[in-house]
Amino acid sequence: MQVTNQKKMAAKILKCGVNRIWVDPRYVDQVTSAVQKSYIRELIEEGLIKARPIKGTSRVRARKLAEQRAKGRRRGHGSRKGSSNARLPKKNRWMRTIRSQRRTLKGMREDGTLEAAKYRYYYRKAKGGSYRSIAHMKANMEIDGISLGGDE
Repeated sequence: MQVTNQKKMAAKILKCGVNRIWVDPRYVDQVTSAVQKSYIRELIEEGLIKARPIKGTSRVRARKLAEQRAKGRRRGHGSRKGSSNARLPKKNRWMRTIRSQRRTLKGMREDGTLEAAKYRYYYRKAKGGSYRSIAHMKANMEIDGISLGGDE
């Protein structure tokens, strides 16, 4: 028995697509006999015809992948698309290092480890890119004879 016309009418009434219409398989013959919209409405009220819920795309797998990436997994050579500069631009890398170095220098000046002239000297050296990191900068200060008071 065909219920295509009934499904089309039900789809218009329920304002959804034909593929979302569900007809109770036990009452197909009763649905087939319904040829007017009023009859279809009655069948919808009785629950013999329903609109199936909208299927969404599950985010479970995406969340699981994001969790793994947050841990540092799935970041190897085979997963990379952009160049290293596209993934972490040189400018951003530079800003991160210089800002941390400048913060450290300001802290040292405030707590009295560096006097103004030495602060200015190391600030300029940092700006010139002489130091790879804060540790490298402090190592150079140790060599120059400035005691940082970390190894007592």
